[in-house]
Amino acid sequence: MITALDHIVLVCPDIDQGTETYRTLLGTNPVWQSDAEGSKNAIFSLSNTNLELIAPSGRGQVAEKLSEMVANGPKLTSLVYRSDDIIEDHRLLGRRGLSPTEISEQSTKHRKTGDQRAWHRFRLPDEKMAGIKSFVLEPISQTMPSASLQAGSVTSLDHIVIETPNPDRAAAIYGARLGLRFALDRTAEQWKTRFLFFRLGGLTLEIIHRLDKDHDPAGNDLIWGITWAVENLEAAHDRLSRQNIDVSKVRTGRKPGSRVFTAREGTLGIPTLFIQHDKS
Repeated sequence: MITALDHIVLVCPDIDQGTETYRTLLGTNPVWQSDAEGSKNAIFSLSNTNLELIAPSGRGQVAEKLSEMVANGPKLTSLVYRSDDIIEDHRLLGRRGLSPTEISEQSTKHRKTGDQRAWHRFRLPDEKMAGIKSFVLEPISQTMPSASLQAGSVTSLDHIVIETPNPDRAAAIYGARLGLRFALDRTAEQWKTRFLFFRLGGLTLEIIHRLDKDHDPAGNDLIWGITWAVENLEAAHDRLSRQNIDVSKVRTGRKPGSRVFTAREGTLGIPTLFIQHDKS
């Protein structure tokens, strides 16, 4: 079945600017850089997932589509899940009503080293996933290279936040159909929000439904923000401050035993939190 969130896709207008922004934010270099028809890509590797930046390049249908997607600025667009048996997952998700596309083989070559990676992949239609672009892949060759970290670097993705106008629909998509572990469903009146938590491969998909807003239950979901995990919050705070990134003060997190701070800039406009969990 689906074993992990292989990567998140962030589409940005310019790959060089985007890469430099996230090199600073994460405290590490991209492990993979490649060119494709109409796009340039950079991938940052973490212990439990990857972040892929994609930007338009040159002309053509792909470049035009990517440019349209970022007409109002960078945005998180896609979740790509990893499978350990893509043929069986394709069959099962089809039986569960998600109408997957045909399985295809894809590959990429590193822009500098010439190394190659390949994988099998299928897509789940947007209308079946409430507007979230969703894919499932199984690697064929060469796993992602490891990243070298510095003091205060991001080590993993703690959770990604998806905002939904229809929490019951989200529970059905991610729990009943995708088969992710549904860990918690709670309403916090003090924050006027209902939270649904799904666990996958050492990270959390946090689905939020804001109770103080009017909603169209048929409206699309939205990938809203990211929380990055670090082993030393003060070192991360100091590292970003020395890079002249505007960050909030360190504060107690909502989850017991956690401390957090917010990155107010240097995120390409993505709401971003840094977190450290008490190991005791």
